[in-house]
Amino acid sequence: MVEGHNDEDHHHHDRVDSVRTDHGIRGRGNFIIAGLTSGHGVFHWFLQSFIVLLPEIETAFALTKVGVGSISTTREMVSGLVTLPGGILADVFRRHWGLILALCMGGFGVGWFIIGLAPDSFFPLLLVGVAVVAASASMWHLPAMASLSHHYSHRRGTALSFHGIGGNIGDAVSPVITGLLLGYLLWNQILTIYAGIPIFVAFLVYWAFKNIGHDVNQENHDLRGSNRGRLEQTRAILRNPLLWAITLVGGIRGMAFVALITFLPSYLSNDLGLSALARSVHFGLLVAVGIVFTPVMGYLSDKYGRRLILVPGMLFLAGIVLLMSQFGEGVSLIVLIALLGTFFYSDQPILTAAALDVVGEGVATTTLGTLSFARFALSAASPILAGFLYENYSMDYVFYYVTFLMLVGAIILAFLPLRRPESPADHGH
Repeated sequence: MVEGHNDEDHHHHDRVDSVRTDHGIRGRGNFIIAGLTSGHGVFHWFLQSFIVLLPEIETAFALTKVGVGSISTTREMVSGLVTLPGGILADVFRRHWGLILALCMGGFGVGWFIIGLAPDSFFPLLLVGVAVVAASASMWHLPAMASLSHHYSHRRGTALSFHGIGGNIGDAVSPVITGLLLGYLLWNQILTIYAGIPIFVAFLVYWAFKNIGHDVNQENHDLRGSNRGRLEQTRAILRNPLLWAITLVGGIRGMAFVALITFLPSYLSNDLGLSALARSVHFGLLVAVGIVFTPVMGYLSDKYGRRLILVPGMLFLAGIVLLMSQFGEGVSLIVLIALLGTFFYSDQPILTAAALDVVGEGVATTTLGTLSFARFALSAASPILAGFLYENYSMDYVFYYVTFLMLVGAIILAFLPLRRPESPADHGH
């Protein structure tokens, strides 16, 4: 069955306590979540650095706002195309999750190297690098989050939020460091230097997670663990209307997120005249607040239910973004960015947890791939649309666009029958 929790799920309610120990420290639950969280931080360190560098890239390639949007659109399209088959393949080859994670990390570094080498006169090469980066980053999330979902099956919101924290830490630290480096180096020099780090880290990832999929495979050797069982479950999740509704909300949320995050650096730089360091600090503040609130929101969603946290949170975001159109500068901007950070990064892990609440673990990565594909497919055109609004009208219209999307997402969520996650106590554990 796709929906609900069967007896096997109850038996393995807290897999972090029963992870095999024959791998030494690598088999411990704390090591798994710490390692995956750290790896996630590496990805977001460089992704956020690239966002901070967008005004410099815009100038170097003489791009229009629509041209800037095409960079984000390329990232979204490639991410979507990779995640759908990637989720299915990751379920089939779950014993090789460690190798997949390592290849993703190494490919990530190669992508940044390509971007750093792209001459100002050849924009397509930069897009190729962006595509490699996007494919690697998207594929990483599938086995990483599926593993956390398995080992922390009754604390998904909390576990996935901690994984999100790793990304948030990378997002918070990188803008400041990248802003400082811009005082001494060109944007492409920074990315070329950065490229070497994930290539080195890839070897550490393989050592740390070489056997991470073995335990999952062992505990799912029945019908759910067979290819036939996974195929049946995949068909079931594709027919699940609740899952598709959650996916739709995730897509709408993705449209809002990518539109705002793509053009906020240009707004800070071009419209408000902030220096590279100043706009980096603003981004650092946004993410730093997110670091504090993401695990809190994840815990609250586990305790009180996903909808009770998601609906007010998205309504709150809509209100803050609308206020940014009216008071988006000076001290008021700093306050609004801090308030934006309270939920800006928290909603996606909770939406992911809500989806995993309704599916069997045997197809967790397939589910994640399906969700990601739909989300990226919906959000692919959003940066170009936002770029058109920015270029032909003003950044205020981008704020209005994002506000509208957040409101639509909240309204849909308000009517979804998201059940409260079950806890071990519910089953007498």
